[in-house]
Amino acid sequence: MKEISTISLERMNNGAHFLYVSNILTRAEADSKVKTKAAAQVAALKAAVAQEDKDLKISQKSLLTDDIAKADAERDALYSGYKKAVAGFLNLPVEAIAQAAKVLNQHIKDYAIDPKMQLDRETGLLLNLITDLEGKYKPEVETLSLTPFVTNLKAANERVRTLTASRTDEKAGITVGALKTSRKASDDAYRMLVKMVNALALVEGETDYVPFIDYVNAEIVHYKREVLGQKATAACTTGGNDSGNTGGNTGGSDNGEAPDPAL
Repeated sequence: MKEISTISLERMNNGAHFLYVSNILTRAEADSKVKTKAAAQVAALKAAVAQEDKDLKISQKSLLTDDIAKADAERDALYSGYKKAVAGFLNLPVEAIAQAAKVLNQHIKDYAIDPKMQLDRETGLLLNLITDLEGKYKPEVETLSLTPFVTNLKAANERVRTLTASRTDEKAGITVGALKTSRKASDDAYRMLVKMVNALALVEGETDYVPFIDYVNAEIVHYKREVLGQKATAACTTGGNDSGNTGGNTGGSDNGEAPDPAL
């Protein structure tokens, strides 16, 4: 009798794991017999895969990252413009202006801010520098008419500060190990579907379930070879799998594995 073989889903990397369970779900929903007779198991797998998809996306990139990069580029451009403006006044033949430029230029050197430095470090240094420019060095800033630079630089730096704080809050709201948990839920739902289909094939006869069984077994062979780096042969008609076990995932009966999932 044909039956679905076994595979160690736990050993797949995150991307391959999601693709595998998604493919099985799509095929199950398209198979009228499986969808009807194993409705509860298909529904459970669908819910688990949806949650895994959500957790996988969250783990890969915060939606705020692009906004932070844009704000950072804006403040870097403003800071660069401020530095060039101060340098441009250094050799002006007007003593008051040249002196003010000299003071601000030394202030710039003292902070030694590099736009390529770590994001939060740059934010903190600019915060202090701007505080100086609005207080201690306000007369020099006004002498050189650089207030618009200071005002806009402060606004850009605050945008970066706010966005990075929001990203931290966002990450803090994510349950530690959420992806690991949702992957396990998908594994459990997949195993229950496999057990149900194998049981139905045994009790009702395999004829109506052969298309689904053959598809899953073909996927198993493919993933064992291409993802887990295992030697695998097509499941035989009577044995059900290449390791002598039947039913769902036994988790660890296979040799070889893909890189550990980044959980």
